[in-house]
Amino acid sequence: MASYTFWKGYLKLSLVTCPVTMRPATSESDKVRFHVLNAKTGNRVVSRYVDAETGKPVEEDDEVKGYPVDENGKHVLLEDDEIEAVALESTRTIDIDMFVPADSVPWVYYDKPHYLMPSDPVGEEAFAVIREAMASTETVGISRLVLYRRERAVLLEPRGKGIVVWTLRYGDEVRPEKDYFDRIGGDGIEPDSMKLVKELIDKKTLPWDPDMVSDPVQEKLLDLISAKKKKRKRPAKAKAKAEDKPSNVINIMDALRNSVASEKKGKPR
Repeated sequence: MASYTFWKGYLKLSLVTCPVTMRPATSESDKVRFHVLNAKTGNRVVSRYVDAETGKPVEEDDEVKGYPVDENGKHVLLEDDEIEAVALESTRTIDIDMFVPADSVPWVYYDKPHYLMPSDPVGEEAFAVIREAMASTETVGISRLVLYRRERAVLLEPRGKGIVVWTLRYGDEVRPEKDYFDRIGGDGIEPDSMKLVKELIDKKTLPWDPDMVSDPVQEKLLDLISAKKKKRKRPAKAKAKAEDKPSNVINIMDALRNSVASEKKGKPR
């Protein structure tokens, strides 16, 4: 089922403009969600803001955003209209500011994907020209857009007949990988080890299938909910298999040889 249209506006490149719609490329609507209830009454529990010092509820009209400026609880107060005034005019137009090589944006900056498509047959040609030009030059567009109540940097990636719009994480949200990976040793890899690992990879390589990332916990939760609705005995809890504790002393070549041998015997994966 196609997802709902949650954004409508315009795609713009210089003087070329076309009306477009955007839909989320992912969904969590099928996830099992729970309400918090009062066990004594069965009524739902509602959350409210309370004053941290007095413990009294705070009315919505009295809520204001504050930025902490010291450790003593002092804040700079900001009104909603002051915050909105800082945002750029990017609510309804994706104005492509620049292009960068498609392979130059590190994966860690990619956040949420969305599908962008023309909303009017008249604009399909302009949409197609922008999309195909990016594909042929192997570039992606960079723009800004207000999504999820916040202005975000977005990346436009041509994909088939459409364009995928990725929200991008801000630079100060991304931690440099070298801060973590540079300290890892093990540069001197034995050629024989590499050969055996490649053989293992070859034997375990399969065509991609979305079922590879299915969520068995969701299925078990639905079974449990169904059983409780029908007042059946809840499914028996499967006993967790005891995991073999890895030895502190590992002969990598012996482990690899045994792994390859077990794969050749057709051991279930």
